[in-house]
Amino acid sequence: MKKNHYVKMGKVTQVIGLIIQVEGLQSFIGEVCEIIIKSSDKSVLSEVVGFKDDLILLMPLDDLQGIGPGCLVRPTGKSLKIRISPNLLGCTLDGLGRPIDKSMDIDGQLYDVDRTPPNPFERRKIEEVMSTGVKAVDGILTCGEGQRIGIFAGSGVGKSTLLGMIARYCDADVNVIALIGERGREVLEFIEKDLGPDGYKKSVVVCATSDQPPLVRLKGAFVATAIAEYFRDQGKKVMLMMDSVTRFAMAQREIGLATGEPPTTKGYTPSVFAMLPKLLERSGMSSTGSITAFYTVLVEGDDMNEPIADSVRGILDGHIVLSRAIAAKNHFPAIDIQNSISRIMKEIVDEDHYKYAGQLKENLAVYGESEDLINVGAYIPGSNLKIDKAIELNGPINDFLRQNVNDKSSYEETVDMLKELME
Repeated sequence: MKKNHYVKMGKVTQVIGLIIQVEGLQSFIGEVCEIIIKSSDKSVLSEVVGFKDDLILLMPLDDLQGIGPGCLVRPTGKSLKIRISPNLLGCTLDGLGRPIDKSMDIDGQLYDVDRTPPNPFERRKIEEVMSTGVKAVDGILTCGEGQRIGIFAGSGVGKSTLLGMIARYCDADVNVIALIGERGREVLEFIEKDLGPDGYKKSVVVCATSDQPPLVRLKGAFVATAIAEYFRDQGKKVMLMMDSVTRFAMAQREIGLATGEPPTTKGYTPSVFAMLPKLLERSGMSSTGSITAFYTVLVEGDDMNEPIADSVRGILDGHIVLSRAIAAKNHFPAIDIQNSISRIMKEIVDEDHYKYAGQLKENLAVYGESEDLINVGAYIPGSNLKIDKAIELNGPINDFLRQNVNDKSSYEETVDMLKELME
């Protein structure tokens, strides 16, 4: 004889801003609940984000429209899970891991969105170079397979274009691209223009645009990371790109403020700084595969020391700084070589390569210090050999660091060009 399973439902008592208060429900943090709208058969997905006395605090994963006092709330007994399978390649998903093309059948296994980072003792060492196809990165800021790098820039300096180049030209088996809190028009533009058909074929794009509820933007970052982990566990070389971590932090700030957390540094709540390592530490090397990750950080007012930039820089294994002044000279990619670093480069490249990269940086520094004198004609050639060499090499160095969006340069070609230039 079949047993009847009764589900104890709760009832909406209050909606203030983004928070829905529910009474009569037994639940746990992170549980997904369905709010049944009286006037239609529709239900709104929401997640438990806190408790207040006997009340449960929910936040919507869908639109709040139609929710009123007395709406019934059904607990699902599960946290957010998504279906993942190799069929996802060449597809775009929303922030909750649902295909935007509704007719598509994923036919895969259910995966938890929130997972723990790999055990530090099970992480393999980073020993192989991950070629990105971008000369300035491969030559001077060489990235290793399983490394996590931040791309720091103000708005409109070319972060998305640089990400598109890396996605197209890198040596990875699979790209997972998370567009978090970006403008809606940029999604299709990024897929068609920056990624191109070849890049899209081996990519999974997760987009949670800026008009989505903050919880969806937050989940979008975790969904993309879970998809990258799925392919990594199959032993693949995965490239994870997130644009941008700043919007992820802003979404967590909105959630924190709505649940009553105190704002601390520049209005960011303490949970933001607790959430960042939980997200960023999940990428990297594991015992089976690797996730090489590029995270963009939008620095407000070009201030590289603002709280999110500072916190992210401390967690990652290197940072690439894009400069507005260099972009203004029509120099692309606008990488500020002096202020960028790859912490792992020394361990993965040969001695000659490391020496030539250091010499190039020194030349740029010497030229930068004397540039004003040179420009006003106050410098007399021959009075300083280092400055003479810097002037001679400045043009060729800038030519080497410049690269057209459609030009790919293999790692070997880049190293040969650097060697030729510095000798």
